[in-house]
Amino acid sequence: MNTNLSVLRSLLLCFFLSSCQSQEHAIIAKGAKVTLVSAGFEFTEGPAVDKKGNVFFTDQPNDRIMKWSAEDNTVSVYMQPSGRSNGLYFDNTGNLLSCADEKNQLWSIDQQKNVTILVDGFEGKKLNGPNDLWVDTKGGIYLTDPFYKRPWWSHLTPEQETKRVYYLSSDQKELRIVAEGFIQPNGIIGTPDGKTLYIADIGDNKTYSYHIKKDGSLTNKSLFTEMGSDGMTIDDEGNVYLTGDGVTVFNTKGEQIQHIPIQQKWTANVTFGGKNQKMLFITAMNSVYVLDMNVNGVR
Repeated sequence: MNTNLSVLRSLLLCFFLSSCQSQEHAIIAKGAKVTLVSAGFEFTEGPAVDKKGNVFFTDQPNDRIMKWSAEDNTVSVYMQPSGRSNGLYFDNTGNLLSCADEKNQLWSIDQQKNVTILVDGFEGKKLNGPNDLWVDTKGGIYLTDPFYKRPWWSHLTPEQETKRVYYLSSDQKELRIVAEGFIQPNGIIGTPDGKTLYIADIGDNKTYSYHIKKDGSLTNKSLFTEMGSDGMTIDDEGNVYLTGDGVTVFNTKGEQIQHIPIQQKWTANVTFGGKNQKMLFITAMNSVYVLDMNVNGVR
């Protein structure tokens, strides 16, 4: 009887310690729930956070960039038309970068909403359709270029032979291929130390990690997880957030540690926003959502 009681106490202690550790390392804030911010869009994509924690996202079919205010939780139109903007990201000087796939370009939008075309093609041909991007510590830009036929295009086939990832040098003078061999490269995110880049091949249902060399080239391609992704983000613990069926979170070893269900057919993208970047901002179909977190974003 004493032996059984001792075993029971040990099991209860283990359960208690495990529960405490689980709470301690939980990435979602205690009691937090996914909350609808705004609906009524046609398709939301491309969230990007500025230095104040505001999140800019796209409603591509309606050709507009929207702005969510971290100050008062409101959403307003920031720019329309927007060159059919898709993926967005802020550069290191505060300009909003846009995958403007109306004409398959990469834009830089300054704070006065003046547009500079950074990329208008590669080797004399249009890109397939810039989709998502990430800016490294030096200001270089990684750009995914899959092909999704858009109703506003007149052409039916891509001009580029393959679907690649490009790198635009920090001086914006050289665009070069840094990764290829994908079916449909889509989501992309890098670590804040500038050493690792994650690229999702949504067409092959895989996400890869790469080592970033000093010149921006990529080496040591490695399978990160057997799951593709539309958009991606990363937190200050190195966890990687993939989208599609809600949001699925993986640790640095590629092990799934969390799944956040979203009541939509498709979750397109995700980033961290808010004043302290402790709010997960999620774009899904015709809506955008937020979720309070215990971890922070890294921008």
